[in-house]
Amino acid sequence: MSENNSSPIKGGEFIIRNTAPSEIFIAENWTEEQRMIAGMCDEFVAAEITPNIERMDSMEEGFMSSLMEKAGELGLLGMSVPEELGGMGVDFKTSLLATERLAAAGSFSVAYGAHTGIGTLPLLYYGNEEQKKKYVPKLASGEWKASYCLTEPSAGSDANSGKTKAKLTDDGKHYVLNGQKMWITNAGFADLFTVFAKIDDDDKLTAFLVEANSPGISLNPEEKKMGIKGSSTRQVFFNDVKVPVENMLSERENGFKIALNILNIGRIKLAGGVMGGVKFVVTDSVRYANEREQFGRPIAKYGAIRYKLAQQAILGYVVEAATYRAGQNIDDAIAGYVAEGLEKGPATLKGIELFAPECAILKVAASEALDYAVDEGVQIFGGMGYSAESSVERAYRDSRINRIFEGTNEINRLLTVEMVLRRAMKGELDLMSHAMKVAGELMSIPETKEKGEGALANEFEYLDGFKKAILMIAGSAVQKLMQTISKEQEVLMNIADIAIWTYLAESALLRVQQLIDTKGEAGHEAEIAIVKTYFYDAADKINKAGKDAIYSFADGDEARMMLMGLKRFTKTEAFNPKEARQLIASKIIEANEYCF
Repeated sequence: MSENNSSPIKGGEFIIRNTAPSEIFIAENWTEEQRMIAGMCDEFVAAEITPNIERMDSMEEGFMSSLMEKAGELGLLGMSVPEELGGMGVDFKTSLLATERLAAAGSFSVAYGAHTGIGTLPLLYYGNEEQKKKYVPKLASGEWKASYCLTEPSAGSDANSGKTKAKLTDDGKHYVLNGQKMWITNAGFADLFTVFAKIDDDDKLTAFLVEANSPGISLNPEEKKMGIKGSSTRQVFFNDVKVPVENMLSERENGFKIALNILNIGRIKLAGGVMGGVKFVVTDSVRYANEREQFGRPIAKYGAIRYKLAQQAILGYVVEAATYRAGQNIDDAIAGYVAEGLEKGPATLKGIELFAPECAILKVAASEALDYAVDEGVQIFGGMGYSAESSVERAYRDSRINRIFEGTNEINRLLTVEMVLRRAMKGELDLMSHAMKVAGELMSIPETKEKGEGALANEFEYLDGFKKAILMIAGSAVQKLMQTISKEQEVLMNIADIAIWTYLAESALLRVQQLIDTKGEAGHEAEIAIVKTYFYDAADKINKAGKDAIYSFADGDEARMMLMGLKRFTKTEAFNPKEARQLIASKIIEANEYCF
């Protein structure tokens, strides 16, 4: 891998470039002001959501809308909105923190995320000054609520295949919209829709700002869903809806680009929210385990339960490390573009787009971490976990949508690899020379390196091997499959998984090493155990995914050589995972909550 250098890291570059522990932001370093924002979110959940969860999930008329207005009064809806438009103007990672803390709000967090993310940000980042002045202050205050109309019955992952049409009137003053949208969050109480449609026979979508009281808009009844029951989800129909031409958002046929860029934001925001969900589930699980007695003692004393608690915490911790690492990278990229002369809106879009591969990685990793956590949460609760009276039953149902939201996890895995390879083809990432170097290593005797020092010295060595595994497999797959690689989805998914596990492993390693460097090893034994256990597990998973990929496109001497390399790149020293998980679980059990 290339050594650290003075230029800021780019999206996807983690595969070929090492990062120093001091270069990443870690959650232990929040400022007092940021902690106050987190506390404000916690207080809102405790006062407005927790006592009223049944009112919310039964969709009491007007209740969710009133919650949004109360959140607006506190400034929670305007986190990302500049002060001159009525918001708080916080940086990107602070907006992620608010999303994390509101994860405990169940269905409200979905309404909040849709309003502040895909509902407000297209307008904020692509709107002209008149549009922003007219609508954004109302959205930031909660006076108006926003919704985003992209998905159609025949256009889900393939969003650009939508059939909703827009036609300019003869007098040139309006566009007339006709079409149908489905799975539209907040549709039942939204005042402003961002609607995507094709003008005439255009190839690409155009975006429009459509006021919900416009004649010709109708809604189907609320969808009955497995989870997030308090979230408004409806079909929206547009029947000769007249939209003033000045309400076109950005330029004609720029809608698809808007949709893609806003999805990047939605993916990392979703990661922040579901990562917060993991923490809350750990806390619920351990409190129940400490209270519930079987065979004369709390079930938290049993190894099978302690394993589950530890694994929940491990996944939450590594996802948190990766999410805020990427959040700071995005903030740094935004600042760099602003310094070059870009306005804040375009700079924010470019900064997030730069780290689109990491956004896709985090969406997958976080949603699957939460699914694991809620599933084991139900198991820890036992029969009570299956009862609608328990918190984990609702969390279990609510969690499942996250692997579908913001592009399915399958689509995001494919995108992760596709985006990185595309950048390599453009010369933006020097993947191939690094891949060729690794290929050369396979033909030579492994060098004997001087071992590093410290509790995590082995893990830094393992990390180097994980990255070489990505380069070896991806490089060989590109060379062997050439133009057909985009069709080899199983191979791409294997490569994506290796990249995901590597990014999370590196993020956790850098986080804990930064803690050690600044505060010492003493007191961080459980965090060290988290990193070691995650690496131990990741090595085996990378080996399996790597073998699946290699056998899918190589055979004979080529396959044997690569398998030997893979074995070398995923080799680990002897390690006691039971002891490590016991240490992690003990800390959670003693604190009676997620405590990292």
